[in-house]
Amino acid sequence: MTATTSPTTVHVSPRTAVLPVHALWGAAGGLVGGIGMGIWMSVSKPMMDTAMITMVAGLLGSTSALAGWLIHLAIAVSAGAGFGVLLGHLVRGPVPGVLLGLVYGVAWWVLGALWIMPANMGMPVFELNDVTRSSLGAHLVFGALLGLAYAFIAKAMAGGRTGGS
Repeated sequence: MTATTSPTTVHVSPRTAVLPVHALWGAAGGLVGGIGMGIWMSVSKPMMDTAMITMVAGLLGSTSALAGWLIHLAIAVSAGAGFGVLLGHLVRGPVPGVLLGLVYGVAWWVLGALWIMPANMGMPVFELNDVTRSSLGAHLVFGALLGLAYAFIAKAMAGGRTGGS
């Protein structure tokens, strides 16, 4: 049994909290990666002088850069939490964190930029063009920063250890 109760307290085993902790560390790393990626998307204009961040706003029918940032950061934090849950236990330091983050970033590029976003906006899916190529760069930035931030957060929060428990 991992939890016991008494009339006033709950005692929980450290193993019980592993996934939520990794999710929190991943969400924080996702915020760091999302800020880096958002900067890339704010300055990258691969299509008719339109910043990529405003294209993200189009997911909800907006053209506002602020809406794009809010949508993007919500996705980045959620994706970061997923990284923590799925891959956090494999992060044993900065180099593995960055490498896993890069792979994770490419996976999100395929899932999000090549499939979900174009499908939601009535555009062709899995098409390589200037927008999707620039988006690959943005997703690599996201993944690298996510993995690096996760490694440092995990080390700091785990008292010098990184990765899983």
